[in-house]
Amino acid sequence: MSTDFSTPELPAMGIVEPLGEDDRRLLSSYGEFLPVHPDNTLIEEGAEQNSLFFVISGRLHAVTEQDGREVLLGRIGPGETIGEVNMFDPADASATVKALEFSQVWRIDRTMLESFMNDSPLAAAHVLIGISTTLSRRLRTTNERLALDLGSALDDGKDE
Repeated sequence: MSTDFSTPELPAMGIVEPLGEDDRRLLSSYGEFLPVHPDNTLIEEGAEQNSLFFVISGRLHAVTEQDGREVLLGRIGPGETIGEVNMFDPADASATVKALEFSQVWRIDRTMLESFMNDSPLAAAHVLIGISTTLSRRLRTTNERLALDLGSALDDGKDE
């Protein structure tokens, strides 16, 4: 990635790691680079959300509100993405994402991703495989957590 914010480029990490430099530079042009300052909100739970965000630097937290308090859903760092589900199934954001420290993210919406897919199908296939891998990994982790929670709940119920 360029250290000059006037000509930023996507670094070779995360879902764009398989892309060559020219393809990353081309993909960069379909989105926008955004600075996110500490304590600023990138995504607001319940707001319309139709973009994929790629974290270039910094740290963010995904949180939701339950019973009047924030619950941490996950930590997000460089090379990770946010908003993948809404790229395929547009809906309101299911969580709030806030910066813990100064962060730089790159944002692309579905329309621009589709344009990239039409213009560079092979590179886009690599990006979509990366997104699918991320979604699969998160689904697997969620299933494992639910299985543990369900197992604990069943064990607790045996004593009654």
